[in-house]
Amino acid sequence: MKNNIYNKAGRLFLFGALVAGFVGCSSFLEEEDPSNLTPESFYTIPDHAEAALASVYADTRFIGGDGGIFSSTWQLLEAPTGTSTTETAQNSDLNNLYGLIYDGRTQHVINWWNGLYKVIAQANLVLEKVPAITPMDAAQKTKILGEARFLRAWAYFYAVRLWGDVPLITLPQTASSEDFRPAPASQEDVYALIVEDLKAAESAGLPWMDNSGRASLAAAKSLLAKVYLTMAGFPLSKGASHYQMAADKSKEVIDYANSNPLSINLFPTYKAIHDENNDNILEHIFMLQYNVIVAGNPMNNMFPNFKPVTFAGPSGTGSTVPTEDFYNSYEPGDKRAVNQEGFFYTTYYTNGSGAEFDLGAPYIFKHFNQMALGTKDQPGTRANNLNVPLIRFAEVLLIYAEAQNEVGGPNALAVESLKRIRDRAGLSTPSVGGFTADTFRDAVLRERWHELCYEQITWFDMLRLRKVYNEATNGFDNFEGHTNPSSNQTLQAKHYLMPYPLPEMQNNPNLTPQNPGY
Repeated sequence: MKNNIYNKAGRLFLFGALVAGFVGCSSFLEEEDPSNLTPESFYTIPDHAEAALASVYADTRFIGGDGGIFSSTWQLLEAPTGTSTTETAQNSDLNNLYGLIYDGRTQHVINWWNGLYKVIAQANLVLEKVPAITPMDAAQKTKILGEARFLRAWAYFYAVRLWGDVPLITLPQTASSEDFRPAPASQEDVYALIVEDLKAAESAGLPWMDNSGRASLAAAKSLLAKVYLTMAGFPLSKGASHYQMAADKSKEVIDYANSNPLSINLFPTYKAIHDENNDNILEHIFMLQYNVIVAGNPMNNMFPNFKPVTFAGPSGTGSTVPTEDFYNSYEPGDKRAVNQEGFFYTTYYTNGSGAEFDLGAPYIFKHFNQMALGTKDQPGTRANNLNVPLIRFAEVLLIYAEAQNEVGGPNALAVESLKRIRDRAGLSTPSVGGFTADTFRDAVLRERWHELCYEQITWFDMLRLRKVYNEATNGFDNFEGHTNPSSNQTLQAKHYLMPYPLPEMQNNPNLTPQNPGY
């Protein structure tokens, strides 16, 4: 509509100029169409900076994108873990992820690459263009740049863990850019940028928490702790120095939380974790933002296959559902395995709010929005505005417990951090003297599997630890040689990295060689 208005106005102006004998013709031809925005004409006022940053946040929602029939992009990080399976099996790419036979043509792999690099590209534009905007409040500018660097670090952190060496792009690109087809940079260089970006975000004047969903100081510190923990493990294997940094950084968040329990804390119940009234507060340190006006919650592929658990009736795909082995691995009495109380449900209400019926198997309740989808005698609003959690305070507690144990054994705060997770689950925890470093490590890692399941975290734990939780033994297997119970397929060394997407390799001949084994 806007273009039509300007086009009509231009035709009228030109007609008047012709009648007047082409007076002012050259100035008319030189005038820019205000409807054609470019990076040069757009980044001129503070509102443009805010809008550009909002576009970076919006692009993070790519994880909820289409992965083909009955599938979503986020399933790339769930299917290979072995903790879930599919009831549908109608998506060949998803089946290949479950069967550990994916390659560079797998749509989920392509979607993650494209999505992450779009976030990076948009963040680079903000970082390049916003500094020149004048006049602009200095604190506002610093905050926007800090958030952009947080989001760029967030994207590169996924990319380096998924593919290892990846192109390191820090400036806006055009077809004439010298590095338009960049070769992969080393993981060391990528991590150096991630750490640099997150330290800049830490010093950008962000509030400790931001209930609007924007990056906060707690989010920057928590993500940095997570980065250090990952760098301590495989493949960089930086060990004690980075475990210490992970412990120190996560402790900063814990110390603040202990002094400000109304700002950062664990929710008292598990249902509170997936109550949309609790988006962006307390335990939810950083989330992907969803609202049906723009995009509704994207976790619907966790619904049972064609069972009437929501207002929509017999719908759902069941393309990510728990394995019985994983569900049964929770300790007796663990509230996280209690029907409709914890992370699973085995019964629900017809069409979301009618008579209760048996589902015949456990399903994932962690992302089930009862306000929107319905609960007993309460029809849902049908507006699924539940956000997707990326960093919870529960994870920060477990980061500290694990990292501290690796550098000095289980001290009082490490055991207390583990105990807080287990207390909410209704489980007992030995005192400090009841653990060795080895038994405490296993206890913390088991809690990571059981507390952080189905949040796209477990796969990365498997990669950095090169260990996999074995539900049958309640211990841990080496990554290589572990057989996923979901598919009866065995993990190999090639699975430490995802394959580069084939379309990207075809477009960029410098993206070589392909990762080993693909």
